Amino acid sequence: MDFELDETQRLVRDTARDYATKTLAPLARKIEAEECVPPEVLRALGGLGLLAVNVPEALGGAEAGVVAYSVAMSEIAKACSSTAVTMAVTNMVNEVIATFGNDAQKQRYCPWLASGETLGAFALSEADAGSDPGAMRTTARRDGDDWIVDGGKQWITSGAWAGVFVLWARTGEPGTKGISCFLVDAGTPGLRIGHHEDKMGIRGSNTVALEFDEMRLPGSALFGELGQGFRIAMMALDGGRVGIASQSLGIGEGALSDALRYAKERQAFGKPIAEFQAIQWMIADSRTELDAARLLTLRAAAMKQQRVPFTKEASMAKLFASEAAWRVCNRAVQVHGGYGYTRDFDVERRFRDVRVTQIYEGTSEIQRVVIARLVLKD
Repeated sequence: MDFELDETQRLVRDTARDYATKTLAPLARKIEAEECVPPEVLRALGGLGLLAVNVPEALGGAEAGVVAYSVAMSEIAKACSSTAVTMAVTNMVNEVIATFGNDAQKQRYCPWLASGETLGAFALSEADAGSDPGAMRTTARRDGDDWIVDGGKQWITSGAWAGVFVLWARTGEPGTKGISCFLVDAGTPGLRIGHHEDKMGIRGSNTVALEFDEMRLPGSALFGELGQGFRIAMMALDGGRVGIASQSLGIGEGALSDALRYAKERQAFGKPIAEFQAIQWMIADSRTELDAARLLTLRAAAMKQQRVPFTKEASMAKLFASEAAWRVCNRAVQVHGGYGYTRDFDVERRFRDVRVTQIYEGTSEIQRVVIARLVLKD
């Protein structure tokens, strides 16, 4: 079994690491304070191929594969979680369009997203339909050749900044079989950006509600086949869970690096606190859990890249990596003592940022449901 990255994967990782270390990390506090990822950062990510890592070159992507995307995501998240989630959602939208879109849709949207000139948004969740998308109430009804959409969405990452939305709406019977998918341009009449969420963490990433009031879409906006929207969503979320596992890893790695640096510098009772067993055990547990999470995440990424079923493995990676990263960040704050509770140290921000990884792209509880169902089925 080969655990080494190939040449392309190393190149993508090193490219992301270099940008994250030299440019992005120094901006992380400003991004949080101003609650915005600067346009120049997005264009830089696009220029480096990091907004379309697994998208074909013919559509403006890097075509470097899922493993390369995973390691790049971790490097960006280690520097700035808000930028990482913005990158994750745009990659997911770009990839889903490249996979399920028709030629006109691919040519229109994929190069645009890849460039960093705009962002993509994934409009699936609703106020009463998060973990249960079959309960969605947003509807799309025929009006001649057009569609009329009414309803609303909740928790939409990059919703106020996106140029294109992948939107799910009910076009038929109750449940998951009556859901279809549409591509919606920003500024479409009837689309309104709603409440901006005042979040605990990843504050540099915009999260909003969307409202649709008789929003008219042309027939060409239908994405994929009628009634196949739930299938598209589930396939996209499987890949998205690899991305969030990778983001969790990056946040955890950043927290561990902070803890190691502080433990070697901080003196207590005449010696660095790194020499005390209590601190050493925290470091040992954190390093072990992050390495285990990395192996689970890379396995899921490799399976997706090989085009074999990976739903269970993606859920396992997302579950373990998000919860392990939370524990690592918690320990990192403890290593810093009182300083870890202040905004003078990055572990405070990482501690707030990591919490959401156990919630979005499917909560830890939903991941356990998915894993158990597939294990019992096998």
